[in-house]
Amino acid sequence: MDISVVIPLYNEEESLPELHAWIERVMNANGFTYEIIFVNDGSTDRSWEVIEELCRKSPYVHGIKFRRNYGKSPALYCGFEQAQGDVVITMDADLQDSPDEIPGLYHMIKDEGYDLVSGYKQKRYDPLSKTIPTKLFNATARKISGITNLHDFNCGLKAYRKAVVKNIEVYGEMHRYIPFLAKNAGFCKIGEKVVQHQARKYGSSKFGLNRFFNGYLDLITLWFLSGFGRKPMHVFGFLGSIMFIIGLISAFLIGVDKLYALANGIPQRLVTDSPYFYISLTMMIIGTQLFLTGFVGDLVSRTSNGRNDYQIEEKL
Repeated sequence: MDISVVIPLYNEEESLPELHAWIERVMNANGFTYEIIFVNDGSTDRSWEVIEELCRKSPYVHGIKFRRNYGKSPALYCGFEQAQGDVVITMDADLQDSPDEIPGLYHMIKDEGYDLVSGYKQKRYDPLSKTIPTKLFNATARKISGITNLHDFNCGLKAYRKAVVKNIEVYGEMHRYIPFLAKNAGFCKIGEKVVQHQARKYGSSKFGLNRFFNGYLDLITLWFLSGFGRKPMHVFGFLGSIMFIIGLISAFLIGVDKLYALANGIPQRLVTDSPYFYISLTMMIIGTQLFLTGFVGDLVSRTSNGRNDYQIEEKL
């Protein structure tokens, strides 16, 4: 099979028949063998009934239904598990992603050798309240991930080599950072294609401004896990040791200063009256806690089932 199209959706009953017909036209015009996997993320409208009807009409359509709304990442994860195509295409169900981009994305994977190609909606039909935070978010993601050639990490229209989706785990709200996940899994040939952004035709956006705040927190988590997930002692132990040593030296100097004053009859207040004593003590306590956090994290890492889960591409 050439292509699997994975489409997560939530309350998109109006757009599904039109989207299916559009994808079908593109596939037939290019002679692709394909499947379409709709993942119904706990919709409360008639989305699932529409998907059932499409499945009855076409043997190329499959559906996955969640009992409740879990989010886009779990929907993609389940869609990736079922996908059988050599190239996996993801797109949103709101008709803002154009199926006409599928042939170009497919050929970038098959002919140009990319592992992952992300769409770039250079011209957007979104309000400034969405576009400005998006630009800031993408600039931060480029800096932290090191994938400097991508302008739109969160674009739903992406193409993947089959091996990529079978070797990454999309969880929580990490769908925004699939290129980062792919890079950490060893799939480093990541490209970008300028794609057409369509104005929303039906319904309204299901995402609020809180996604930008959550996105930054997820990015920090992913950055830390990719750098220190298997060696937490290297960061917590180092920071804890530095803080403890600085606190210890400070407390020692306070004690020396007090002894010098006593030996020379210089009147001086009690050590416990000095704020520097408590600052030093606090640094020693926090340093100890950080060190122990790193130690416990290392113990957890060493006993986890995935501690030797390495990405082996080929054996001879």
